[in-house]
Formats: sequence, C-alpha cells, structure tokens
Amino acid sequence: MKKIIASIFVLSQCFNVHGQSIDKIITNKEVTRVEKILSADDMQGRRTFTPGIDKASAFIESEFAAIGLKTFNSATNYRQEFSLTASKAVSSKITIDGKEINNNQVVTFSYLPQVSLTEKNDISIVKINKGDNFGVKFNEYYKSPKNLLVLVDPSFDNILPNIQHIDRINATPGNNTIVFVFGTIEATSFSVELTNTISKKTLNNVVGILPGKTKPNEYVIFSGHYDHLGVGSPEEGAPHPATDSIYNGANDDAAGTTAVIMLAKYFKKQNNNERTIIFTTFVAEEIGGYGAKYFSKQLAPEKVIAMFNIEMIGTESKWGKNSAYITGFEKSNMGQILQTNLTGTNFTFYSDPYPDQQLFYRSDNATLAKLGVPAHTISTSKMDNELTYHTADDEFETLDIDNMTQIIKSIALSSSSIISGKDTPTRVNTTQLK
Repeated sequence: MKKIIASIFVLSQCFNVHGQSIDKIITNKEVTRVEKILSADDMQGRRTFTPGIDKASAFIESEFAAIGLKTFNSATNYRQEFSLTASKAVSSKITIDGKEINNNQVVTFSYLPQVSLTEKNDISIVKINKGDNFGVKFNEYYKSPKNLLVLVDPSFDNILPNIQHIDRINATPGNNTIVFVFGTIEATSFSVELTNTISKKTLNNVVGILPGKTKPNEYVIFSGHYDHLGVGSPEEGAPHPATDSIYNGANDDAAGTTAVIMLAKYFKKQNNNERTIIFTTFVAEEIGGYGAKYFSKQLAPEKVIAMFNIEMIGTESKWGKNSAYITGFEKSNMGQILQTNLTGTNFTFYSDPYPDQQLFYRSDNATLAKLGVPAHTISTSKMDNELTYHTADDEFETLDIDNMTQIIKSIALSSSSIISGKDTPTRVNTTQLK
C-alpha cells in the first residue's frame, strides 16, 4: 500500500509541474460521476439505434457544452450525423436438393428488396468445413462482393446464435446476397427466395474541438466509443443472474468515453494547445466501426498529427497499477514520445502484450491508421483473461476508479509535447498494414 501511495505522489508531483490544476480537474469524484451516468442501467447498454444510445449522446453533448468546446466544422451542434442502410428480412425460403431448409438454420445478408437465385444464376457454393477456422472463413465470405451460398458443417451449430444477432446494416451496401446454411454440407441444386425491407437509419458521433493557438490546421484526436451491446438475455454468473440482462459496458467503453470528457475538461482549462484538439466519441464501434469510418472522411488525414484512442482502461493491466499498453506500438514512434514525456513518474506505457489478438485492428484507431495517421489505442484490458468483457458483468462496481483516474492523467501528461507542437510522431506505413 505504501508503494502505491508513493507512486501516486510522484505522479501527482509531475503533474503539478506541467499543469497546476490537473489534480483539481481530473478527479476520482468527476471520473466516478461521468462513468456512473454512462454505465447506468437507464442507458440500457447503449446499443446503436436504441433510445439508450440517444440518451448517452445527449449526455456527452451536454458535457461538451458545459466544458465550452467548439463544434466541428462550425456545425450547429456536437452531433456528427450520418446514415446507414438497414435490411430486415420479411420472409425467406431456401431449398437444397428439393428439401426446404428450416429458417432457424439459415442466416442471410442482402440489401435487395427481392432476391430469387438458383444454381443456374451467378452464385457460388462455398463451404466452412469441420476443422476450419470459423472466424476467418466467415469474415472472408461475409465481406465477399459475390453471391454466395455458404454451407456450414454441423460442428459449428453452436455459433449460429451469434451469427443470427449480427446487425444487417451497411454504409455502402452491394447488390450481392450471401446465404449461410448451418448443418448442411452438400448441395447440387438449390433455390433462394428472399424478401427484405430496406431503410435508412440515422446515427451520430459526438465531436467537439479546441482550436489550436498557432497550428490550427494540425489536429490531435482523443477518442473512445460510446456504444455497447444493449440488452440481451439474463446471464448466468452476472451480478443478478435472474434479472440482469443489461450489458452496461462500464469498461467497454464508457471508461474510454469518460476519459475523453475528462481530457477535454483538462485541456480547456489549460488553454495552451498550439495544435487543434478534437475530442470525439464514436458510435457503432461494436457493429463495424461505422462511426470512425464516417469521421475519417470528414478531414484530411495528412492534417491529423496523432490519434489517442482510449479503450477499456477501467481495470488494472497485466503489470498492475500505473501502467497501460499501446496497440501497434512499433508502427510509429508515438509510444516512445509518450513514455519520454512521463520521465520522472512511475507510469509506464508498454507495447501490446496480446499480438495474436490483433487489437490494433479491432478498435477505432485502425480506420485512421490505414490512412497513415499515427493512430493507436491505449488500454489496460487483460484480453486473455478479462472476465467481464462483453458480459452483463461489465458494471461500474468492477472498475478501479483510482487507477483509471491516474491513467487519464498520464494520457494528458504524455501527450503534452504533441499538443504543444514540439513533437510530431512518425506516420504509419500503410503498406505494412493488413
């Protein structure tokens, strides 16, 4: 305990040198207030296209307004609205070798109102066989621009419910149809008859800015995503297993959103940013990263100097307190800059300890990184053993608010030379990305 107190003291002393007010702005009390509101049951898990996500958006907007942020591109408010195409199946009839397949074994993806296909049309039969890596194969076929009938081995039947719950939404839908049939591995003749309702759905990021003093056209981004998974079935092992069906997403990613709000408060009070700072909370990360994808098209990537994406910082990292990791650490020198700025503290940024999980590509930083931006995610989540990840157990009570507050302060301090214009991280080499 004495060691922990000493670490916090050293960190606080460093903050007092660089910014006299940080300990009065980024406080446990304020972090608790914001985090509790975002992860409360009345947010209903903040699922995209639900009243819960709208309520969360309104709260973030009110925080940005209270802080005094400017709107992005002189918009009338902080909402960065865009629309996606949604498809809802009305009816489906799949016949294989003269036998009609039970609709419970079928998952279809199509953005056409009517579909009528047989083996005589331009459609290919492909398979996911026993022993295949289902995730790899599914993503390959799901993203295909072709018409596909995908026959899935019965050994993967347990995955079917997860596939059935995938949202049928797309920013740029194609004219193809993809049909997954579970439990059937052979087909000679077939027919596909589908009727879908197609609609446009509006959603929004929440974006605020602090214009730069001397370098207003150079941008530094702090981001997190404010959506989560919504409401599901009561979970065994959840705090209230008989009734707890709300996926609160306290760590994923109300924690990151809380950090963005706290950082906005801090930098507004400092009022010394030479570069423009953009604070953005993305929508629809959980269903395809659509918020970040739209955002990335609204500004020239060469003007973005750095992106700090903050994802799941509410629990201790594998190294304990006063530490976090940076995904894609080796893809730019941004991590080195951050650590240099923390000299004299007991806080350490490590490289991603879970390279096999490809975390660099699994959060909103990836969209900007693919444009060459030094865009990285800061996290503490133990992805090999994060028991509350994507469960109804991800609640406020599971978070370490003291540690989370120190992490937010460390992000503020570590970014100082980038905010001031002193340091410019190297660009990401896009030819080396997936």
